[in-house]
Amino acid sequence: MTDYSSELERKDPRKAWILRNRLHPLHQQMVAETQGSVQGAEVRGPSGLLRKNPHAVGFIGPNGIKRIDRQGGSGVSGAGVSGDGASARRTQVEESLPLITLDAPSAYILVVVDMNNGELSAHDKDVLGQARQLADQAVEETAVVTLVFGEVKTPLEPGSNPNHALALAGADRVLVFADESYCGFAPETQLEAMLAVERDYQPQFWLFPDTHLNGNDRALRLAARLGERPAMHAWQVKNNTVVSRGGSDLTDISRSLSDDTTTDATPDTAPRILSLASECALPVDEARYEAQLLPTLAVPEVLTRIQDAGPVAVDPNQIALGEAEFILSAGNGIHDWDQFHEAARILGATEGASRVAVDDGFMPRMRQVGATGTWVTARVYIAVGISGAVQHLQGIGSCDKVIAINTDAGCDMVKRADLSVIGDSQEILAALIERLQQASDEQTGGASDAA
Repeated sequence: MTDYSSELERKDPRKAWILRNRLHPLHQQMVAETQGSVQGAEVRGPSGLLRKNPHAVGFIGPNGIKRIDRQGGSGVSGAGVSGDGASARRTQVEESLPLITLDAPSAYILVVVDMNNGELSAHDKDVLGQARQLADQAVEETAVVTLVFGEVKTPLEPGSNPNHALALAGADRVLVFADESYCGFAPETQLEAMLAVERDYQPQFWLFPDTHLNGNDRALRLAARLGERPAMHAWQVKNNTVVSRGGSDLTDISRSLSDDTTTDATPDTAPRILSLASECALPVDEARYEAQLLPTLAVPEVLTRIQDAGPVAVDPNQIALGEAEFILSAGNGIHDWDQFHEAARILGATEGASRVAVDDGFMPRMRQVGATGTWVTARVYIAVGISGAVQHLQGIGSCDKVIAINTDAGCDMVKRADLSVIGDSQEILAALIERLQQASDEQTGGASDAA
C-alpha cells in the first residue's frame, strides 16, 4: 500500500487570503490564532515566505521610527470587536510611539488652531504637521507652541495628558486662553492675547489654518497690527519658499521665507505669518510630544466693540452639503422615509443620500454624497443603510467621524466607519428618536421645575 501521508504543511487558501486582507472582518481573529498576537506584525505570503505587515503596531519604518495603524483600530471595530477593545488598541499604539521632549527651546513657532468644539480638525492637524517640519528643519532647538482660544476637550482615559490630542498632533507646548472673553468670535481680545504672545516669545513664524471660521481673520488682524505682509492661501512650504494661490486659484505666488530681493529689485520682507490651506503637509503620526501647558500670559484689558451673540438657529437643510458639519445620510436600506426625515430633524442634521436613493427618486440630486455628487467634510457623518460604493467612500474621505448603521457587518461602509451599529435601520432609528425625545422632555421638565 502506498503511503500518501506527508510532513509538508498544507496551507488553507481562504485563511491565507484573510490574513493578507486586513479589512476582512475575520482578519484580526485569524491573526490572533496564527501569530498569538492581535497586532499581527508578521504573516505568511502566498509563496510561504514570512512577510512583515507595515500597518502593524511597532513596525519600524525606513526612517527608523515606529509606525502606527492609520485606522487607529477603527477598521475592525464594526466587525464584532467591542469599542473597549478598539480603544485599548489605540492606547497601545499611542504608547508605543516615541516620546520627544524639549527641555529648553531657544526658538518658537506659534500655531493658532481653530479647535472648533474643543477638538482638532483635520485642517488643524495639517497645519501642526507643517509647523513640525519647519521646527525639525531649524538649526536651533525650536518648539511648536499651540495657541488655543477656548476649552480643550479632555480625553476619556483617566490619568492621561489633558492635551492628549495636541501631543499626538505634534505640539511641544500649549498655551490656552479659556476665559469667556476669548471664546467664540472675539477678535479684539484674541488679538491682544496674540500680541502678548508676540512680545513674550518672539516666534519665528505664526501659522494659521486658512479657514472661514477664525483662521483668516486672526492672521489678517495680527499682520495689520504688526505691519507685516502675510502669506495667505499658502498650500506649500518647501525649500525655504512658501507658495500661495492667487488669481481665483489659477496662479501660484512664491515668496522666500528669508529676507530676499525680488526680480524687479523691490525688497520683499520674508513672511512670518502664514495662512495655510488644508493638506499643506502630512499630519504627525510617527511620534508623540510633550504638549506641556504654559502659564497664561498677562493680557492688557481692551475695550470691546464686538459681542458674539452665539450661533443663530437655522434649518440644517438650508446649509450647503459641502459645508455641513453633521450629516445623516440615507441609502438603499431606508424603507420608512418619513422616519428618516424625522430623525434628521430631531438630530439637527443635514440630510444626505447615496446615488441609489437619489436615482430612485427618494432624495433630490443636490443631496447626493460621493465622487459623482458632493464631496463632504462633516465632523460627524452617519450612513444609514449605505453599503459603501467606492464613489461614496471617496466623497466622505475627509469626514472626521463616520458612523455606519447596516445589517451587513462585512460591507465596505462598516469597514470604513469609526463606529458601527449592526441591525435593522428602521428599528435603530426608532430607538434613537425615542431616546432623543425622552432626553428633550427631561430637559424641558427640568427647566420648568427651575422656573
